[in-house]
Amino acid sequence: MLPVKSKYKIAKRLGAGIFEQTQTQKFALSEARVKKVRRGGRGGGDYGRQLLEKQRVRYTYGISERQLGNYAKEAYRAADPSGSLHRMLEMRLDSVIYRAGIAPTRRAARQLVSHGHVLINGKRTTTPSHRAKKGDTISIREGSKRSPLFARLTEEGQEASRAAPQWLSYDPGALTIEVGGEPSYVPAETALDYPTLFEFYSR
Repeated sequence: MLPVKSKYKIAKRLGAGIFEQTQTQKFALSEARVKKVRRGGRGGGDYGRQLLEKQRVRYTYGISERQLGNYAKEAYRAADPSGSLHRMLEMRLDSVIYRAGIAPTRRAARQLVSHGHVLINGKRTTTPSHRAKKGDTISIREGSKRSPLFARLTEEGQEASRAAPQWLSYDPGALTIEVGGEPSYVPAETALDYPTLFEFYSR
């Protein structure tokens, strides 16, 4: 686990959206002051731009270099590489749990899965990278629901901390997620630039 200080250093280079701890007004004001002093900073060239985007994607989803390379290689064979890569990353089990609001961060979602709290279609899994698909039902194990980890979600049917995307249906009372579709990649609505990532891997 990266210490908070290291996360701030990485976020200053890759962007505030990389870690939840850096998505604050205080961090944004700090960055605005730094950018004003830099007056635009350095260009960095194509390779630097591509490398930064690769790192942004990797840290956003909390995956290894090898995992991202494998995802990119598979997605590149599709008719729409960017859309394919976006679906692969968003439909990872840890990402689905995070998107639904069961876990406050992707890292927390990975821990929930790896510690055996999560079921897919009634079967226990400990693989955060498991790729969910349309029609899947994801739930929390009955024995785990009494854990303090889920107290904030089960008390009086409390709503999730964030709204689930349209392709997911989340029941906070039952702690279940229905995968009703697949995420779409809309460049204007996505902070990550997948085409630039593919430029890096095509060098």
